[in-house]
Amino acid sequence: MTEKFEFTRSELDEIRKIMSHLRKTIGDTLKSDDEDKIKQHLKKAIYDNQIQRDVFGLNPILHALRTAQIAVDEIGLKRDGVLATLLYTLVVNNYSTIEEMQDKFGESVAHVIRGLVRIQDLYKRNPIIESDNFRNLLISFSEDMRVILIMIADRVNLMRQIRDTNAVNEKHQVSEEASYLYAPLAHKLGLYKLKSELEDLSLKYLEHDAYYMIKDSLNATKAARDTYIKRFVGPINEKLTSTGLKYHLKSRTKSIHSIWQKMKKQKCGFDGIYDLFAIRIIVDTPIEKEKMQCWQVYSIITDMYQPNPKRLRDWLSVPKSNGYESLHITVLGPENKWVEIQIRTERMDEIAEHGLAAHWRYKGVKSEGGIDDWLANIRAALENNDDLQLMDQFRMDLYEDEVYVFTPKGDLLKFPKGATILDFAYYIHSNIGNTCVGGKINSKVVSFREVLHSGDTVEVLTQSNQKPKRDWLNIVKSSKAKAKIRLALKETQAKEGLYAKELIERRFKNKKIEIEESVMSHVIKKMGYKENSDFYKDIADEKLDPNVVIDKYLKTRDHDQNLNAVKSTESAENFAFENPNEELAYKNDDVLVIDRDLKGIDYKLAQCCHPIYGDDIFGFVTVTGGITIHRKTCPNAPELRKRFGYRIVNAKWSGKGSNQYIITLRVIGNDDIGIVSNITNIISKQDKLTMRSINIDSHDGLFSGNLVLMIEDTGKLNSLIKKLKTVKGVKQIIRI
Repeated sequence: MTEKFEFTRSELDEIRKIMSHLRKTIGDTLKSDDEDKIKQHLKKAIYDNQIQRDVFGLNPILHALRTAQIAVDEIGLKRDGVLATLLYTLVVNNYSTIEEMQDKFGESVAHVIRGLVRIQDLYKRNPIIESDNFRNLLISFSEDMRVILIMIADRVNLMRQIRDTNAVNEKHQVSEEASYLYAPLAHKLGLYKLKSELEDLSLKYLEHDAYYMIKDSLNATKAARDTYIKRFVGPINEKLTSTGLKYHLKSRTKSIHSIWQKMKKQKCGFDGIYDLFAIRIIVDTPIEKEKMQCWQVYSIITDMYQPNPKRLRDWLSVPKSNGYESLHITVLGPENKWVEIQIRTERMDEIAEHGLAAHWRYKGVKSEGGIDDWLANIRAALENNDDLQLMDQFRMDLYEDEVYVFTPKGDLLKFPKGATILDFAYYIHSNIGNTCVGGKINSKVVSFREVLHSGDTVEVLTQSNQKPKRDWLNIVKSSKAKAKIRLALKETQAKEGLYAKELIERRFKNKKIEIEESVMSHVIKKMGYKENSDFYKDIADEKLDPNVVIDKYLKTRDHDQNLNAVKSTESAENFAFENPNEELAYKNDDVLVIDRDLKGIDYKLAQCCHPIYGDDIFGFVTVTGGITIHRKTCPNAPELRKRFGYRIVNAKWSGKGSNQYIITLRVIGNDDIGIVSNITNIISKQDKLTMRSINIDSHDGLFSGNLVLMIEDTGKLNSLIKKLKTVKGVKQIIRI
């Protein structure tokens, strides 16, 4: 049975004091019956035993009041923020509902409570709090800036109360969260006092010995430090005052946490930290005189104390990207101690404290860095007493272009707005994406087209027979997913193209038809395909019948042969030499020199023998006046010389081979395991050589295959053939 909740006398006394303080501080913003309604709710919850002490033994009502006091005194919240802080405990413990809170205290209070409840739900998923993604999700989830401010106040309060707790593990967890999450948030908000307190308390609880070593050292040196600062700034005050400048000075000692971080960074003891404090000189001057007067102060100080030029930081001439402007110098003071001085104006100090866009109404920040501006601006609004009406407008729209979702393990991932299950799948792994058929969002099965929302927990469902589709590119939003889909489609297309090509060749072989590349290219174009890959894809997808292709191939081949025969006959019978006294080209010693700079002559490489640089070649004058280059070993060469000897031109290569030429090698050998892999490995290791396709056919323990390659010259070709012949099982290599 749950133990009856009771107050101690000291708790009751403190509650009365805080209530009285809040009444005086924000009483003018409270409605006449607010206090009575709150007391009724809390008393009833206590009477019904719905309120219990937490894991640290803390009284939740007193804790909420302490948090409210911090939110009022050190942050500046008013009625709605305070009421939400006090009533949130009742909602999160299921004693009351947000709707009830809205009915009795208004939509603004309910809105803040709703944000606090959402954050509580987020924490239940055990996320990794150290990640930047979690900080961003936390902010986007809160919707209202007061939620973040209350969370910071609550964590400061909790850190103050758990000093003597016996719940060591929970204490460490709370301290780590304060260091990783809440202190950076407080810093961005300009809540520097709370930020330093969170960091120092975290260090105190997590690294007890280091904290007290630095604290004791600071206490031991405080009097000497104060005396030194007074001695150092005395002459500066006199000189600046005599010049008529309007200014004021600030001095501050580094926080214990900052000193510890510096000791670790510099790998030294406390005595090795010389800049335990810094002096800030803030000049009150019109904007047009800012730089001049800051440099005037610099000149006065450096005339008095020797500066260290290596430590000069001029953010006056070129401000930081976040708008920070200041002049930092380090000078050698009395007793040969280095002292840091920051020189800036009132305007620059305001920007440094509250962010560059301190007067902006929190609309339009879209970049990743925009979150920092947004948070800094909140602090400025609070200090300008522009909080109550303004706060209601602060719905978080910074991350409307991004969503943050959880993996089943609690990892937090960021995606562009509109991202789907498919984006998530490809983020995890390419194979997961390629085989994705759907997913689960918050345990509910959905299509892979389902859009993700911040805070979702996402799982992926896969099937091994799933393959990427082109329309997937329209489903995903992230560039990473699009790139992976394109790669997968390309690989699939290559495999399908290879399969389709093998299928066509097998059908042609069954019908005892030799494939001529030039005729096949003609057929593909006549069938309306701009790319060969599209042609082979339709075959692989069974949209195109190979038998139809064979019929069109035969018709095209026969037509081209008849056309060539007619043209050949016509050219032999009807054409006469323009200059009958000129010697025939084939009897002449003139040689056509083929290189890449050849101009004025229309020539092309014959498709029947595919000559490459280094081959013995000759030219054949076509009926259109162009020249076709053939290898001397071309199977058509004897017939051409016999019938059209007068159209033969001697030719040779010139220069150095730099283009790539297409060739086909026929490889025959034993059908051993791994032989194809060995062949392709050799080809892939060759420099400036590209394999266009490979077709292998196996029968009765033997294999034969055609390798279509792009190669520069015969030297590289002969070297390749020599290496291929060393592969175990290869019997013969023939260039086609």
